[in-house]
Amino acid sequence: MSQSNVSDALRRHALKAALWTILLAAIAAVSGGVLAAKNPVAGPSAQAPVARVFGSDAGMILNAIKEDKAQDFEDVVGKLKEAFQRSDKPGRKQQAASWRVFKAVERGANNSAIYVFWFDPPVKDADYTVSKILAEAFPGEAQALYKKFSDAYVGGQNVINLQLLSRMGE
Repeated sequence: MSQSNVSDALRRHALKAALWTILLAAIAAVSGGVLAAKNPVAGPSAQAPVARVFGSDAGMILNAIKEDKAQDFEDVVGKLKEAFQRSDKPGRKQQAASWRVFKAVERGANNSAIYVFWFDPPVKDADYTVSKILAEAFPGEAQALYKKFSDAYVGGQNVINLQLLSRMGE
């Protein structure tokens, strides 16, 4: 294995370890009710959602989802993926290439499902707001899709910008 391949493998391993450490801390926070108060997802009749922009080395959004709305959330994530596939915007293709969605095995407070949007690397200063991406691809369905998406939340999202501190393998 070349030095470059070893470095890439070590970087991926370190990022995965960091993600799981942060995820476990977030699950503990959700269990304590802390996550729900941060960065709420705006409902359809509320003000426009806050832009989701990352200016960092990596980023993630933690999503605590109602137990009975997990399938609704996953359905909208599927439509989000389809929106990226339909897009003819190069920036959207870059966003899709680095966006991963994880579902935690562990459950959060009130048996909520925990989903992580992981961006590595995020497209600097690009807007990752789900409602905007859906509206570009599905203008006629966007409001209903966003309502389904926002109604699934236990409380809200936690947006985290991550700066690389150290690469342990280098």
